[in-house]
Amino acid sequence: MTKVKICGLSTKETVETAVSAGADYIGFVFAPSKRQVNLEQAAELAKLIPVNVKKVGVFVSPSRVQLLEAIEKVGLDLVQIHSQVADDLFEDLPCARIQAVQVDGEGHVPHSRADYLLFDAPVAGSGQTFDWGELDTTGLAQPFFIAGGLTEDNVVKAIQHFTPYAVDVSSGVEIDGQKDHEKIRRFIERVKHGISRTK
Repeated sequence: MTKVKICGLSTKETVETAVSAGADYIGFVFAPSKRQVNLEQAAELAKLIPVNVKKVGVFVSPSRVQLLEAIEKVGLDLVQIHSQVADDLFEDLPCARIQAVQVDGEGHVPHSRADYLLFDAPVAGSGQTFDWGELDTTGLAQPFFIAGGLTEDNVVKAIQHFTPYAVDVSSGVEIDGQKDHEKIRRFIERVKHGISRTK
């Protein structure tokens, strides 16, 4: 069963909706973004998340100090890093690591010591898909997430194309830049059951 990450959550209500609908991962964005939260906000929201749902912190070019502080304060289960990073940033972290890879048309999958890879559009958070035909995931050592422009309408096709470990959505469950509870529910329903019971 493909797992689901709902990313960019910033309110109590959307966290509760995602958890109750069956999300496997909840993503908190600590990088500059309209979805950005601070450590204090994320720590409060994290209290609403049961232990079986994993908390992911999303960073762009973080320092090791920033990662360790967020892991401790929020109780993160995973860190997701956007940008090229030195392998030693990942060494001995007290949680799992996701390396985000922006698919840019060259089809290049970098060597990474991360526990997971996440394939995203050239502009992360843009709501744009990348050309799925440009990415060859055969032979990957790590399980991987597919992100970038996923919605309830195309996520089943993405799963059929890639057979990923997980799918990741943010803007695809928003209306006018705000998370929409029904879109969150329908997206998770599509992934888990391949259908949408509500329209």
